[in-house]
Formats: sequence, C-alpha cells, structure tokens
Amino acid sequence: MKTRQVCIGSGVVIGGGAPLALIAGPCAIESPQHALETAFALKEIAAAAGVPFIYKSSFDKANRTSHTSYRGPGLHAGLAILQRVRQDVGVPVTSDVHEVAQVAPAAEVLDLLQVPAFLCRQTDLLLAVGHTGKPVNVKKGQFLAPWDMQYVARKLASTGNEQILLTERGATFGYNNLVADLRALAIMRGFGYPVVFDATHSVQLPGGAGGASSGQRQFVAPLARAAVAVGVDALFMEVHPDPDRAPSDGPNMLRLADLPALLAQVCAIDAIVRQAHPPDPLPAASPAPGRPPAAGCGSRAPGAA
Repeated sequence: MKTRQVCIGSGVVIGGGAPLALIAGPCAIESPQHALETAFALKEIAAAAGVPFIYKSSFDKANRTSHTSYRGPGLHAGLAILQRVRQDVGVPVTSDVHEVAQVAPAAEVLDLLQVPAFLCRQTDLLLAVGHTGKPVNVKKGQFLAPWDMQYVARKLASTGNEQILLTERGATFGYNNLVADLRALAIMRGFGYPVVFDATHSVQLPGGAGGASSGQRQFVAPLARAAVAVGVDALFMEVHPDPDRAPSDGPNMLRLADLPALLAQVCAIDAIVRQAHPPDPLPAASPAPGRPPAAGCGSRAPGAA
C-alpha cells in the first residue's frame, strides 16, 4: 500500500518505501542519566540492526490509573532532558502532549509530537499540533474503530500538515483487557499515511493491577512479528533496562536486553514482506504553508538524526 513519507528530524524517514523504523524508550522520563544511558544503548542496538531510531519517553504521564502514581518530571524539566538526549546522543526525540498549552514549548524541542490514544478525538489538541508543522503521531483510541481514524487524520490535514503517523495500540476488550486487531493496520494504511504498531501498549492490562495497570510482556514479541508480517512502517516499543523496577508501565515494557533479537526477527520478516509486495513510494508530504521542509527530508539513510 502506498503511503506518504514522513521525515522525523534530519535523518529518519518513515513510510513511502523507507526502511522499517523504531520508536522506543522508557515509558516515563526518570532522570537525565537514565534517559541518556538508555538512549545511547538503544541507538547502538538500532544502528547494529540497520533500523532508523527515534527516542521516546514521556515528560508527563497524565493518564495514570491513580493520582499517586509516578507521572514524570513535568513539562519543562522533561523537555530539558529530552533536549540533552537530542543533542548528546544525536537522535530525534518524541513525547506525548496532553493539552494545547503544552504544544508550543514541546514543539521547540521534539522532532515528533505524539497525541495519546485517550486524546485522539480532541479537536483543539489535534489542530494545535498540526499547526506547528511538526510531524505528528496519533495513537488510535482504545475505544475507536480503525476506520474512524480517517477523521482524525483529516483534522490534522486541515491545518496543511500531512506529516502524520497513525498508531495501533489495541482496542478495549471487556474490563482491564486489550486486544490487537491487526486488520486495523491495513485499514489505517489505506488512508495513505504511514502506520505504526505499538507492541507494548497492545499487551497492557489497563487498571489490571488494582491502582495501576498490568501487562503481558511475553506477548510483545509475537505481536510485533505479526504486525510486521501484516505490513507496518514503524514499530513503537517502550523499552527499559529493568522494567520490573520501572515507575510506569513496567509489566508491559520490553527488556532492553531482549531488543536485539527481536529486531533481527522483525527485520527478517520485513524483508520478506517487502520482497513479495514492494512498496510504491509517494512523494514526501508538503510542509504546512509558510513552513520550510525539515532538514534532510527524503533521506533514506538509516540511523539517527
């Protein structure tokens, strides 16, 4: 299926025949040292696999089950840490924005703005991120049918910004459970935008641990392999050196040590899929009116910005 190309930072291109990309990092920012060490490790692992890489970690987890749960360092401290990762590690960075007031400062630092699943229908938020001209990754709500994501994409595109990624992260299936319907990947890709599969949130059990969410980490790898076999432009995985001690989303995060083997598997599957069904690239999407294209847009070189 044809998709537009979306350029993240100065060297990562997603969609339109570009290599399978990886968006990864700990769920929430814990400290500058932890972020830098994890980002360096992820960069090396991705480079060894030949996979373009974007670092993800949240400055604020605003949708935690309990108000006493760890949320992150906050907007300004968190963006300062992500700016250090961007400069010192040399990779593009992304994080969630939860309200319109966060968009402008986040856009000064982030290469990719992410709209959380719970907020995917918030029109004012979508228009605000669209008007920045920055690439936007919108996660499909757990409550939303995949075909309804076309209206989400239209809201963003109405700003003149078509640098859009659409991410599948599971659908609510009864209480405290999600199910990944892989048909959603093909359906959303039909809208012409690159699609991403969130392999770690798809195995989350929301609220499944009482005052916190639980998860089934053992299913991350099988679902990631299945999604790549269906056909995706990028994988999203929250990865942590020691997820059992992580302050957020530990049960569904992938162990850093398990990432190299999984990347080798999904890259092998992706190569088979691309050989059988070569993508027909489209031109890179135009930037928002009045905004210059991102530096390096159209580059196919794997690795970081």
